[in-house]
Amino acid sequence: MPVSARPLAVWCVAAMVAAGCSHTVSGSALRAAPGLDDESLSPVDVETLMLDQSQMQAITGAGDDLTIIPSMDGKIPVDIDELAKTAPPHCQWIFEETQTFGQDVEEFHKTTFQDPPLGGLISEGAAAYRDPATARRAFDGLVAMVDGCGSTPFGPMFVGDWDATPDSVQMRPGNGCGRDYRVKNVVLVEVTSCAFPDSVPDIVMTNILVKVPG
Repeated sequence: MPVSARPLAVWCVAAMVAAGCSHTVSGSALRAAPGLDDESLSPVDVETLMLDQSQMQAITGAGDDLTIIPSMDGKIPVDIDELAKTAPPHCQWIFEETQTFGQDVEEFHKTTFQDPPLGGLISEGAAAYRDPATARRAFDGLVAMVDGCGSTPFGPMFVGDWDATPDSVQMRPGNGCGRDYRVKNVVLVEVTSCAFPDSVPDIVMTNILVKVPG
């Protein structure tokens, strides 16, 4: 698939849509904003699952070049309404984290990193639910949305080649980008990446999941 603004918009952060994945965002990383976990009913604290910047630097091999994108370290699912409106109905969830992770999230944290010399992006995200059944419903709903988008003429653009197992779903739309999801116990984990080899998000995912009990 040729590189175009729309696929880049799907797999790069919204702040980079106009310029593409190689654009560098300047500024200082911000402390994560207050989130959903003040009255959490989840038995798992998502903060214990997240990898810190030094771990992400080591896994990606980017070293000090890998930094947190300013303001993109949050504890609340974000919907990008302006982009969702430009997508066909079955694919709008790509830009709506409240749809991706569902309405029953008890705790959430997502951090996006950039590697300007590589033109790379990688994010780690985790949503925790009150019980395994709720997490499973969120995951099954996500798989249904992937299938729904993938079955439309716009599927190759938004989800590309995708594959699901009972506990995971992976999307590869091209341009060296992709999304991976895994459900374990009460947690749904998301890792997205652009420009890094597939082994990198795999290692990130493994290192998060090993911290999830059960």
